[in-house]
Amino acid sequence: MTAAAIETRALRKTYGGTVALDGLDLHVERGEVFGLLGPNGAGKTTAVKLLLGLASPSGGDGQVLGRPLGDREVRRRIGYLPELFRYQAWLTAREVIELHATLAGLPRTGRDAEIHRVLDLAGIASRSRDRTGGFSKGMQQRLGLAVALLGDPELVVLDEPTSALDPVGRDDVRAIIRDARARGSTIVLNSHLLGEVERVCDHVAVVHRGRVLAAGTLAGMLGEPAVRLRVTDLPEERSWLAPFGRLSEDADGWLAIRPLDAARVPDVVAAIVAHGGRVHAVDPGRRSLEDVFLGLVRDAP
Repeated sequence: MTAAAIETRALRKTYGGTVALDGLDLHVERGEVFGLLGPNGAGKTTAVKLLLGLASPSGGDGQVLGRPLGDREVRRRIGYLPELFRYQAWLTAREVIELHATLAGLPRTGRDAEIHRVLDLAGIASRSRDRTGGFSKGMQQRLGLAVALLGDPELVVLDEPTSALDPVGRDDVRAIIRDARARGSTIVLNSHLLGEVERVCDHVAVVHRGRVLAAGTLAGMLGEPAVRLRVTDLPEERSWLAPFGRLSEDADGWLAIRPLDAARVPDVVAAIVAHGGRVHAVDPGRRSLEDVFLGLVRDAP
């Protein structure tokens, strides 16, 4: 049986009297996109440093790609985009990629094709001969992505990959993440842009004060889809609504139907009107990832 991409148990990290991680438990399956969420100071960056072997744990243990934390050989199988980075301003984008290809030990056979692939994937092939000193933050971010994806690493850790990008750039990054997963990589996405996480991640974990508050599939975290409708003149006999889902009504007169996919909302409205009801408002009742995140963090002890 193949080991999980990441497995940590009661992982701790302290700096003097400051507790950065307090018993972190993570499980990331191979081939998935995993979102690591948390407010500033939650311990996300510390967790990433331990996973990459850039820091040593104060307690607990874990494995990355089947090897113990800190294993040097496993680093060759990991691509990493840090949140804060800077390349030498006098190097061209292609020279940056060539340098990292050499450091990663990529075989010379096929190296040029791989360099072109990642430059093209990141959308900067046309700027490959330009010096990075003239790159905008967004272009630097794209170059960092190209470096992280060089050589099809088994695990790709992306720390705020869309923070400097415009909407077009963020959409490109989503496509890049999906492409990397399709090629077999496991992606760990560390981001505070919850909308981006909601669009690409299979599983998520919410971290706060160095521990996991909740983890699971994105669908499981968000709950079943529902729709709330403000309706008047609705008949008492409502069995005809039963095929759409479970019904409930709150004190303010809102009728909730769950589970109900958004695509069926027009059918519900049409059925209510056909039975003499009047629909004044329709509200998607499913929580957003931001709603879930804020609820968990604010309710945490």
